[in-house]
Amino acid sequence: MEEMAVMQVFANGELVLPDRVQRGALVVEAGRIVEIREGGAVPAGALDCGGDWLAPGLIELHTDNLERHIEPRPKVKWPQEAAILAHDAELAGCGITTVFDALRVGSLPSRTKGNYAEYARGLADVLLGLRAAGVLKISHRLHLRAEICSETLIEELARFGPGDQVGILSLMDHTPGQRQFRDLAQLRHYLAGKHGFSEAEFEAHVTERRAIFDRLGAVHEAAAVAAAQCLGAHLASHDDTTAADVAASARHGASFAEFPTTLEAAQACRAAGIKVMMGAPNLIRGGSHSGNVAAETLAVAGCLDLLSSDYIPSGLLAAALRLGDLWGDPARGLATVTAAPAEATGLADRGRLVPGLRADLIRFRRHGAAALLRGTWVKGARVA
Repeated sequence: MEEMAVMQVFANGELVLPDRVQRGALVVEAGRIVEIREGGAVPAGALDCGGDWLAPGLIELHTDNLERHIEPRPKVKWPQEAAILAHDAELAGCGITTVFDALRVGSLPSRTKGNYAEYARGLADVLLGLRAAGVLKISHRLHLRAEICSETLIEELARFGPGDQVGILSLMDHTPGQRQFRDLAQLRHYLAGKHGFSEAEFEAHVTERRAIFDRLGAVHEAAAVAAAQCLGAHLASHDDTTAADVAASARHGASFAEFPTTLEAAQACRAAGIKVMMGAPNLIRGGSHSGNVAAETLAVAGCLDLLSSDYIPSGLLAAALRLGDLWGDPARGLATVTAAPAEATGLADRGRLVPGLRADLIRFRRHGAAALLRGTWVKGARVA
C-alpha cells in the first residue's frame, strides 16, 4: 500500500505508548510518526478518536491462517492468489499490520492419510509476487516451519535462498511421544478427530513417524539450523517441553521459543535468555487444547514475552488486552503483540508509537473483554 504524503493528526485518543497509556494526539506524515502531543485537543482537520485507543499495528509471528484459506475444507484446494488476498484482508481487519506467514517445509510423500504434500515453495512464489505487485494491504514476510520428522526437509529447504528474505525459521518436531504430543492419548484423540484414524492406523502412524525420526531426525535438525543461518532468518524453537529441550534450543541459537508446553521449559527459557511466545487461543480459552501448560500460568510466573494468534487472528488483540488486565499494565500487555515481536525479529522501524517509526496503527474501543476495532493503518494509509 502507498503511504499518505499529507500530514494527518489522530487526536483525542488513548495513546498506547511504550511505557504507559496517555490521552493525546499522533501526528503522521509521509507514512511516519512525526510528533506526539499530550491532551485531548482536536485541531481543525484532525481525526477525532473520541477517546478510542490508538496503538501500534499488531505483529504476528506464527499463524497457520493462510493454510486454512488455501484448503478451506479437507481436500478442497482454493486458488492461491484469492486465498492470499482473503487472508491479507482478514488480518488487516483484525488489526494485524505485519505478519510472518508460517509455511511448512518437510513433507511425507509416503503418507497416504492426511495432507502432508509439499507446497511451501509454490505458495511462497505466489505470495512474494503479490507483495512485489503492491496489492497486499499489510506487510507479509516468510516463516518456514521446518518439520524435523519428515522425509523431504533438506530438499525443500534448498528451494529457498537469501533473496526470499525469510524472517523466521522454526524447528518443528511432531514425533509421537514428545513435545506437543508427549501424551499419546492426546495425539490419538487429535488424529481421530482431524483425520479419522482408526486404532490400527494410529499405531501404524506412531511406528512410522518414530522410524523416520530415528533415521533422519538428527540430520534434519542440523540442516534446519544451518539453513536459518544461510537464509539470515531468526531461529525459533517449538514446543520445548523439558530443560534439555531448551538447552538444545539455546545451543542452536534460538532467539525465541514458540509455545513451550511446560512451566519447566518456560523457566529454562527465561534462564537462557530465550523469549517465550504463547498462543492467544490458549490465553483466551483458559488452557491448551492439547493439555499443555496454560498461557496464564506462564504470565503469572513472569515467563511470557510474546503472543501469537496461532490459528485465530481475531484473538491477538483480545489476548493482549487480557494480559494487560492480568498484569495491571495495558501498555505491557499490548507490547507482547507490538514492540516485543518487532524486537524479536529485528524490525526496528515499527511496533512502537515513537517519532520516526512507521505509522502502522490501530484504533479500537474496549467493550468488556472484547476489542471493537475502528480502523487499521499501514504507513499512514487506511487498510481496514
